[in-house]
Amino acid sequence: MESFDYVVIGGGSGGSAVAGRLAVDGTRRVCLLEAGARNDNALIKTPGFMPFIRNTSNYKFDTVPQKGLHGRIGYQPRGRGLGGSSAINAMVYIRGHRWDYDNWADLGCTGWGYEDVLPWFKKSEANERGGDDYHGASGPLFVSNQRSPNPASHAFVDAARELQLRVNEDFNGAEQAGFGLYQVTQRDGERWSAARAFVEPIREQGNFTIRTGALVENIVIEDGRATGVMVREGKRTRMVYARRGVVLSAGAFGSPQILMLSGIGPGEHLKQQGITVTLDKPAVGSNLQDHIDYVSGWQTESDVPIGGTLLGTLRMAAAVFEHRRKRTGAMTTCYAEAGGFWTVGKDAPAPDVQWHFVPALLEDHGRTMVKGHGFSLHACVLRPESRGTVRLASPDAAAAPLIDPNFLDDERDIAVLREGVRLSHRIVDAPAMQAFGPTDRYPVDLEDDAALDALMRERADTVYHPVGTCRMGADDDAVVDPQLKAKGLDRLWIADASVMPKIVSGNTNAPSIMIGERCADFIIRSERA
Repeated sequence: MESFDYVVIGGGSGGSAVAGRLAVDGTRRVCLLEAGARNDNALIKTPGFMPFIRNTSNYKFDTVPQKGLHGRIGYQPRGRGLGGSSAINAMVYIRGHRWDYDNWADLGCTGWGYEDVLPWFKKSEANERGGDDYHGASGPLFVSNQRSPNPASHAFVDAARELQLRVNEDFNGAEQAGFGLYQVTQRDGERWSAARAFVEPIREQGNFTIRTGALVENIVIEDGRATGVMVREGKRTRMVYARRGVVLSAGAFGSPQILMLSGIGPGEHLKQQGITVTLDKPAVGSNLQDHIDYVSGWQTESDVPIGGTLLGTLRMAAAVFEHRRKRTGAMTTCYAEAGGFWTVGKDAPAPDVQWHFVPALLEDHGRTMVKGHGFSLHACVLRPESRGTVRLASPDAAAAPLIDPNFLDDERDIAVLREGVRLSHRIVDAPAMQAFGPTDRYPVDLEDDAALDALMRERADTVYHPVGTCRMGADDDAVVDPQLKAKGLDRLWIADASVMPKIVSGNTNAPSIMIGERCADFIIRSERA
């Protein structure tokens, strides 16, 4: 029987941070359990290979049919292996808006206002621009300017400027609104996942044990306390003991699934799955929120954007060679190279739409190759009102959960998305983008609400930011308290995007790392109490 001080379930963005911070000083025996692999190969490390790793280190979940999307089944890629989704994402470093965190505090999450979380973002960060009031320079998570952004991405920013929209060089600084090039979690032209930041530097420490290929079946609860984890490795299942506690960091889908498999969740649902109810907690698996996203696409006469052509293939081959020699060139691309934040609603407290500009044609999340050159422009609703659920499909831990984001259920969401898509077209109509000779792949009368809504419902889907399924709060119904400790249980913490009471206004990787940082601190402080 193996025994540790702490067992951390999941090596993703939050899990890597909490495990690394708990283990780094050598005073605690920490075990990190990850169902996937180590994710230390060239495909993972080379940013431009992102479309290919989505077929390897990826759970490739599906949703249940979405009534708001004409009954379509959506796609939910999630990272599998050390680094989690930070090992397969577009590497965009965004924290969200100041208002998001102040709103969390207003909702009862004391200690989670913007001024409370900013020091933790800075602690993680090693920004190549240096440290200042908003940025850190000495953390383990490297944040860089893009080395070789595509000319079309610069043109997108120029187009926004031509419309007299604000150009913003730092979306994580004093003001989020505006358009510009994104900073990325890269170091010297390579992807810098949460695992490379927090886990790899200490993986040889004697107090730190990493188990990959370890599928967690359930958390063991004895007398109201988490005492260990049942783990399946190959055909063998065994218990890993946790003397001081368990940290659950399996993400917005995995964390509620593991809780429910452990008898913690909506009681009637658990009984239907044949699972003994340990703690009836209806909020587990509820409150699912995600950024609904519509991708507009334009074919171009110019061959400057990335293209699925012979010329594009030859360029990629040359770029791979350049990257292996100098870590520069097109293979450093994060694909979502440029973008921005803007307010389209009258009463929005902060920007309510985010754009991701991609200098390539995307179809079906990149799973379908599109011939020809062109570019894509994502517009996503930053603070959706629609709420969904995660439920068990089976009591088998290896089975995918039932994921229902309930996209566009609330009419307020499609109203915001509608205006976001209209602004997408206004930007592309500006001279800087028209220089590429773009042809709209999905033309529609933008002034016809019904026609535009029908097109969006036919093509919209996630932009990969699920949160909220183990929400934090001060109320009795919340899953965790503001110190991320599970309510109604001892020695169990949750540290990932699932604890967000409301989704942040931006990409969720950096906030998930911040949550992991804070969880480790809460645990260390509890030891001293």
